[in-house]
Amino acid sequence: MKLFSHRALGALAFVIGAQFVTTLGVAAGYNDREALAGAKEVKVAFDITTGDAKALLGRLKVIEETRESLIAQGVTPHFLLAFRGPATKLIQTDQSKIKPEDRPIAAQIAAELKAMRKAPGIEDLQQCSVAVREQGTKPQDVDPGVKVVGNAWISLMAYQNRGYAYIAP
Repeated sequence: MKLFSHRALGALAFVIGAQFVTTLGVAAGYNDREALAGAKEVKVAFDITTGDAKALLGRLKVIEETRESLIAQGVTPHFLLAFRGPATKLIQTDQSKIKPEDRPIAAQIAAELKAMRKAPGIEDLQQCSVAVREQGTKPQDVDPGVKVVGNAWISLMAYQNRGYAYIAP
């Protein structure tokens, strides 16, 4: 006697697989159910300023993990990443402006940014032109996937006025 039909086994496998997929990206098996209760989307403007290459790469990876976790939990992310201050030197193409020991990590940062540009939920990547000037770099040397804006503070203010939460990781 057959206990389960192929269709029932397939449905069971789908449910188990779907449960597994929804927990991917959720740190250590925990979830954010209470915090996200009723949320269908979140809008966040990240103000990124660190000039430490390892720290910047780490922050980009955590932002990506956060994006993936939101999606896995059924919430649509809308993320703006605004780069300014010392972070400026790490997201541009002129290697002479990057410390030699940071160049391999800067290449990883560029790869992370390239992947993020294509990811659902990443609305925009912006570089402050004031920071470009202050850091001694050039607008034409900014990573080609990052848009140079007049003033990241103005951009961050405008996004906050549109309902984006402000996070300075």
